Amino acid sequence: MKNTQKGFTLFIAVLVGSLMLAIGFSIFNLTFKELLLSASARDSQIAFYAADTGLECALYYDQDQASFETTGPGGSISITCAGQTVSTTRTLGSGVYAWEWWLDTPSGLCTKVEVNKYTSSNRTVIRSFGYNTCTGTDPRRTERGLRVIYSGL
Repeated sequence: MKNTQKGFTLFIAVLVGSLMLAIGFSIFNLTFKELLLSASARDSQIAFYAADTGLECALYYDQDQASFETTGPGGSISITCAGQTVSTTRTLGSGVYAWEWWLDTPSGLCTKVEVNKYTSSNRTVIRSFGYNTCTGTDPRRTERGLRVIYSGL
């Protein structure tokens, strides 16, 4: 009697090994993508909080301290936010008084804040942009922005 099942065990072993390897690569790929997604969510949250810090600072200096006056000489204003003191100067363009400054915190977060006061419509627009890193060329740099519009100069 002739044995016709030569190599069958080897075939089954290779098949099972290949199947286990494919499952392992799939799990690794899924885990890697989940890690990238969670890092992206973390960077987005950090950028949002940086933007919120700049916005709250601008609102405080505008509403409570009345620092962004549209009358009088257009000198420099010193603002302290998140442990950083920055100076900004008023610029005027066709009825728009504008202030802009950057906050660069010791933790490496950046915030760009713009305060615009429109005399023709008697309104103030504050825009704050938060970044998870101060390096402009970083491919993982995330930006989030907040804007507040209210009546009154």
